[in-house]
Amino acid sequence: MQELFRKAKLLSTAINISKNSLQKNLEYLASNELRGRETGTEGIEKAASFIEKSFTKSGLQPYFETYRDSFEVKGKVGYNIIGYIEGTDKELKDEFIILGAHYDHVGLGKVVNGDSIANGANDNAAGTVAVMGLAEYFGKKKINKRSLLFVLFSAEEMGLVGAKYAAANLKEKGLDLYAMVNLEMIGVPMQGKNFAAYLTGFENSNMAQKFNEYSNAEVLGYLPEAKQYNLFKRSDNYPFYEEFKVPAQTISTFDFTNYEFYHHVSDQSEKMDFAHMASLVEKIIPALTKMANTPEKEIKLNK
Repeated sequence: MQELFRKAKLLSTAINISKNSLQKNLEYLASNELRGRETGTEGIEKAASFIEKSFTKSGLQPYFETYRDSFEVKGKVGYNIIGYIEGTDKELKDEFIILGAHYDHVGLGKVVNGDSIANGANDNAAGTVAVMGLAEYFGKKKINKRSLLFVLFSAEEMGLVGAKYAAANLKEKGLDLYAMVNLEMIGVPMQGKNFAAYLTGFENSNMAQKFNEYSNAEVLGYLPEAKQYNLFKRSDNYPFYEEFKVPAQTISTFDFTNYEFYHHVSDQSEKMDFAHMASLVEKIIPALTKMANTPEKEIKLNK
């Protein structure tokens, strides 16, 4: 009876990601007040505090003593922010899924029309607020049999330093990682595609196929440029693949034609498509929910 009730709860779970909440959070993270969120600055400290408050409100527990897991990089201190939702199944809760994004950016950039702040709205406040939205959703629903870690990385722009530190640290501590799903530059939609976003390292695993099966929609597809530019190795997913040898891939909608403000002072919140962002997050939730609840680990690396 309890399992029937649980299945009914899963089926009845409404998926509603607030466009306004995504917009409000992103407008703060990409505001001039935070001055581009460069690692080791007052701006990224404000971002970290903002994320911590959001995780607390969403009911996430710190995975370590606090949400912050600190490391040193080039004489500066960086903080990965890690929130935790324990799985509901006594056995599957020992298996983890990581949902991640980097919340740092490059700080100040080339001056254009008197503006020197590289606000980093698409790169990667967009991915950050999506993870915050997922944390709020799963934190309230409590429908995951496997445990979930929500990890927001610092020092990505300095060479994936935060992700490398987190992956090595969690590996050393014996984390049983099922898969890592990273969100990067999802602020504007692609045009002329029959899928909502692309997956880096598409051919490395069956993650895209399983996402589409679980969601009953064309959520993730293949972008040739992602392989051409080796994007699989250029975001925070890659250190987890290297350490754990499990599916660890990035979801993105930046396709090299739909956004011209990469590392530019004009990468600002008003250029983001918040309806698209909310829709994308809503599309991936059914797949993440199924991932967190299947009896076996169905997403696997291709041999």
